[in-house]
Amino acid sequence: MNKPATARNKQHAVAGDSRTRDVIVVGGGVAGLSAAVYLGRAKRDTLVIDSGKSMARWEPKVQNYLGFPDGIPGEDLIQRGRKQAECFEVDFVADEILSAEQAGEVFVLRSASESYQSRRLLLATGIFHIPPEINGVTECLGHSMFFCKDCDGYRVQNKSVAVYGWRNETVEYALGMLEYTPIVMIVTDGRKPKWDRKHGDWIEEYEVPVFEQSIVEARHEGCDIRGLRLRSGEEVEVEALFTTRGDIYYNEIARALGAKTDGEGQVRVNDQMATSVRGLYAAGCVTPANCQMIIAAGDGAIAAQAINRDLFEESLRTHRLRRLRRAQLETTETAPAMR
Repeated sequence: MNKPATARNKQHAVAGDSRTRDVIVVGGGVAGLSAAVYLGRAKRDTLVIDSGKSMARWEPKVQNYLGFPDGIPGEDLIQRGRKQAECFEVDFVADEILSAEQAGEVFVLRSASESYQSRRLLLATGIFHIPPEINGVTECLGHSMFFCKDCDGYRVQNKSVAVYGWRNETVEYALGMLEYTPIVMIVTDGRKPKWDRKHGDWIEEYEVPVFEQSIVEARHEGCDIRGLRLRSGEEVEVEALFTTRGDIYYNEIARALGAKTDGEGQVRVNDQMATSVRGLYAAGCVTPANCQMIIAAGDGAIAAQAINRDLFEESLRTHRLRRLRRAQLETTETAPAMR
């Protein structure tokens, strides 16, 4: 029996491969890998194109993914997912798609050096959380500088926490952090607050300090923030920083293909993760879903099952399944054994 292809063999196998796949998944994060596992197990010819931008790789220790009571590094979670998908003959290639179009019922994707084709396309391209433009913050990403209170509020209990921003969302974020710690402040980094009167009243009611001065630097020891140095020369003691600057949605491929997006740039999907373009699906953080890894995994599974059903129904309409059955009847014993 031939040994299964290794990841390296698969990488070379897809280079220059012009065949039309059943499905291409763009994005090798949690949503894309979850979909790939389901599609591979459904015997669909599946290729995952991964540009390596998954936000999961930023997370040094995921603590809220079911089944890992001790937590797991985001990079390890990604690698486990890829290994699992490869067990079901899913191919992978490291590449970045620069353009996309539809040629009839086939999606054509192009990178700087390759072209890929598929009958169905799943976009799991994700987002980019915008960090504060403060010296010293980059070293602390995922360790003491966070983007999601639902993911990381638990780990900053009773610490001194700053919430970066200047809008209504910032105020609500700061108030939500009071469930975890009594020491919560808002830092606007020189911006004039843009929250409305109701949110301003809440700040006063709950006595949340607001620092409007520009921030010169995030003082840190290794990956741990210790304080925020203000333009005045003063330093606010801070042990964790959350930001509400917003997100960039990687929706370029969706938009190029004509898929609808909302005002924030999220790709609109229905309950089966189908976009407004026939045969095009999206899953994970590039959609309006709650951007949690475990939710992204579920969305990927939903999309994969919908795609598999779509391809099955097409095989009945076009008699492709009949051709498969004819080949089975001609080459294989199809009747059950009798005793």
